[in-house]
Formats: sequence, structure tokens, C-alpha cells
Amino acid sequence: METYTANPDRYSSMEYRRCGRSGLLLPSISLGLWHNFGSVDIFNNFIKIAHTAFDNGITHFDLANNYGPVYGSAEENFGRILKKGLGVYRDEMIISSKAGYDMWPGPYGEWGSRKYLMASLDQSLKRLGLDYVDIFYSHRPDPETPIEETMGALADIVRQGKALYVGISNYDDKQTREAVIALREHKVPCLIHQPKYSMLERWVEPKLLPVLEEEGMGLIAFSPLAQGLLTNKYLHGIPADSRAGKSTGHLQKEEVTEEVITRVRQLNELAKERGQSLPQMAIAWLLKDKRVTSVLIGASSVEQLKDNLKTLDNTSFSQEELDKIETILR
Repeated sequence: METYTANPDRYSSMEYRRCGRSGLLLPSISLGLWHNFGSVDIFNNFIKIAHTAFDNGITHFDLANNYGPVYGSAEENFGRILKKGLGVYRDEMIISSKAGYDMWPGPYGEWGSRKYLMASLDQSLKRLGLDYVDIFYSHRPDPETPIEETMGALADIVRQGKALYVGISNYDDKQTREAVIALREHKVPCLIHQPKYSMLERWVEPKLLPVLEEEGMGLIAFSPLAQGLLTNKYLHGIPADSRAGKSTGHLQKEEVTEEVITRVRQLNELAKERGQSLPQMAIAWLLKDKRVTSVLIGASSVEQLKDNLKTLDNTSFSQEELDKIETILR
């Protein structure tokens, strides 16, 4: 494979947003490696996706310990991509990882204990071939472990230089406040929250978003396309090769109701009127809120990634469009 040299104009078209009240800027679109970067996927495809992302100003690559499949393989593969040339630009990148979900057998292989978080990050750094990650997250709250223990471990990870910043994912508004307070005791800010947020999943709006704004935290939305529902994939039923078509997918058949599909079709018509694809409009709709620092997209091909990046050509909405969207969604 030829040596990788980044596009000299890579910063010309991306918008960067401040992450809460921190010094950190993130690209408005970040690349998530939850799917398509595992050991079951094709290396030549995902190295091209990673290079195309960076060439277009995506400086943030988001991982977790168990992304794959198999567990750990997305980090291993991203480590290989870094070794093959992308790593030359390490100081231009934000690389994040997480621990919280199932990773290895036994009582120390998931949740939020100090034992698990510390061991998991050490494993992640080995797989990535890095000395530190830029952001390390507690991937989900642990109902059995005191929040002081989980946040204390995150604070020590920052002190040890293994992560520059820490964040949380999947915490509700009350748990978020508790996490912020616990970290503040250690004089470590809670930088960012990563919740599931899309046009079809808006739980963050009433309570969590105000907490993040008040505490000066950034928000990075995952599943902005609702596992593919906010694409043209389901406009005419459930394709056999789609996520909802597989029994093991994160999107279950019963979630793809006629009511949901009717809404999606109406949204698709509105996107056409805006001169956008439905995914582009769905990403732009999240970015309309300045409290949203970044939107985390996945990509199975370079073409899909480039199509999502075209979102940035049109991120403004008229009041009439916003009212129409509300009517459709409610």
C-alpha cells in the first residue's frame, strides 16, 4: 500500500465547535467505529474510510473497548491504520475510547469498578499502540458501584496521563449531575456526554441538555440516523440485508412500525424539498442546536461517508421547516 499523505486542504470545509466550556474544539461530524471496523470487515475498505474522513477535516475518531466484532478488533484495526501512516498526524487527532459494557469474562469484565476501567484502558492503549487517548468515557452508569469510585478512577486516569479528558455516555440527567460533582472533587472536569440522540429518539431534550449547558459540558450524539431508520433503506419495507432484517441487529423488526415508516417518508419528502438526502437532513437537524458539539456517524463505504459530509452544505432551517418537522415527529 502507498504511503498515506493527508489532503493539504483538509481543514477548509469542516466546521469545528467548542466542547462545552473547555479549550477543546471537535469537528461537527465525527467518525464512530462501532460498526464496519471489526475483524469481520475488510481492512482495505475501512482504511480508505479513515483516510477519507481525515482528508475532509474529521479529526475525531471514536472507539470503545468492545467494538468489533470480535471485541477489541476495532481498536486493533485502528492501531494498524495509525501505524500505516495516519499516526504521523496523531497531534491533529482526537481519539476516544470507552469502557462499561461487557468485555471479558468474570466479575471484572464490565460495568464501572476502578479495577475494570483501569485494566480496560491499559488493554485499549496496547491495541491502539498509543500512550494516551484524548477522551476516555465511562460507557454506562453502574447501579452497583458508587459513582465516586467510577469518577475517581477517571480522575486518576487523567492524572496518570493515560487520557487528556474524560466523559460519560448513556447517563441520565441525575446521574450526569452526580458524575460532574464527583469529578469536581478531584478538580477534573467532565468534558462531554455521549447519548443516543436523533429525530426519532429525543430523550435528552427535556432534562439532560439543560444540565449539560449549565455544567459547561459538550454533547456528541450517537445513532443520529436511528440505526438506519433515518435513511432511504426502510421507505418500502424491511430489506433482508438491513439491520432490522437480521435477528441479532441493534434495530429490531418490531421497531420498524408502519407509524414510524410513515413519519420517515414525510421527513424524506421534506429533505428532498431542502435539496438534501434524509440522512443529511437528520444530521443537520441535530447540529441546529449549538449545545450539540458533534454528531457521530458510522460509515460502511467512502461514498456513504462523503454523502454524510455534504450535510455541511446546508445546516440551517427556516422556522417553517422546523415547525413541519415537529408536526411530523409529534
